[in-house]
Amino acid sequence: MFDSGQVSRIIEMAWEDRTPFEAIESLYGLNHSQLVNFMRDNISSGSFKVWRKRHAGRTTKHLKLRNPAIMRSHCKTQYKNR
Repeated sequence: MFDSGQVSRIIEMAWEDRTPFEAIESLYGLNHSQLVNFMRDNISSGSFKVWRKRHAGRTTKHLKLRNPAIMRSHCKTQYKNR
């Protein structure tokens, strides 16, 4: 379904604090429950547990819970030139 580059990018976006789940859904078509299953299948069980605990209820990961004053979806330095 996804090539290795896409898998890597989805995992990266899922770990990022400021990237909302809705952004992942719009880019890759994975809703929240599908993303959870994707992460379970594509990272180690220990990492999955840490990820779930870290993002449970995190307001920056859900657009509806996010402060409306936050207009960006990523850190200013996230896409710096490498």
